[in-house]
Amino acid sequence: MIKRNILLNPGPATTTDTVKMAQVVPDICPREREFADLMAGIRRDLLRVAHADADKYTSVLFCGSGTINIDVCLNSLLPEGKKALILDNGAYSARAAEVCRYYHLPHIDLKMSVYEPVDMELYRRTIEENTDIAIVYVTHHETGTGILNPIREIGRIAHENGAIMVADTTSSLGMIPLDLRTDNVDFCMASAQKGLMAMTGLSFIIGRKDIIEASKDYPTRSYYCNLWLQYDYFERTGEMHFTPPVQTAYALRQAIDEYFSEGEQEKFARHRRVFEAISEGVANLGLKEAVKPEFRSGLVVSVRYPDCQEWDFGKVHDYLYERGFTIYPGKIDGADTFRLCALGAIDMPDIEAFFRTLKEAFIHFGIKTVNDEA
Repeated sequence: MIKRNILLNPGPATTTDTVKMAQVVPDICPREREFADLMAGIRRDLLRVAHADADKYTSVLFCGSGTINIDVCLNSLLPEGKKALILDNGAYSARAAEVCRYYHLPHIDLKMSVYEPVDMELYRRTIEENTDIAIVYVTHHETGTGILNPIREIGRIAHENGAIMVADTTSSLGMIPLDLRTDNVDFCMASAQKGLMAMTGLSFIIGRKDIIEASKDYPTRSYYCNLWLQYDYFERTGEMHFTPPVQTAYALRQAIDEYFSEGEQEKFARHRRVFEAISEGVANLGLKEAVKPEFRSGLVVSVRYPDCQEWDFGKVHDYLYERGFTIYPGKIDGADTFRLCALGAIDMPDIEAFFRTLKEAFIHFGIKTVNDEA
């Protein structure tokens, strides 16, 4: 029996035992045809997750966490003499702007409130005034806050102005239904340990073949993190250019099978009911959320610290961790928050058990909320 921990952090997620055990396989060289066939199946099924037409789109895998996808897309897909427009309303879109700065890529870091979705009027005005924008980059679900951005409308405006749309869907793909064509997304990205509930170490980009093929003539800014090179190697050999995390690939294969077995809509409904249970539990304890209800993604609850001298995040975290629950610090500059996330292979009984334990922690440390004071 494998000890089951309930991870309420924004990834990696709680996994099933069958996904864990899928890593226990005979040793195999990743250059064998058997392993190439496994990878080919994964690439095909990732397109199915994003409802992407295999004639127009492809999926390309990389070794690393989700940040490698940000790096790959921005350094690989920006043509000479063009700019990227980063719609910056959270910690993960800010990371994209940081990637641009480190590569010295021409870009506009369009900073907006982290408490609200993208300011569409500011966005429209900016792209219309800067005709050299080639990439519009947005984070679909900002897990720092739980904000959900309107990618379909953002993509439509990008296309009207001759730009491509790159969406960081690391914390939404596999949990919020996505259709690349109808959502006006040219490239999306995710990592195995998030919505698909597999293991860390593999990330992937799903995007348009024609743009990847055109990018071979763009400035080369990275070797390991070049989208064209990895795509071309996959197409010619069926293999990753460099050694993949073999056992992680088997876990991803199992996780994808379980994704389709559960069903897209059923999985979405499960995440939603877990989210609603978390929100209800937070309110019942007298805690406050940082984001307005109309802006919430349905996946992350960003909780303000209780106004209580006895509150200590570290002590509460450790109390919960010792009992099999993980909570995570907030990621809003200037705001004291922590996050509870509806990711992973968890359901209502797990959330009920969590709030019983959290309430015990509050009593143990003498933490009082507005409900206690009332």
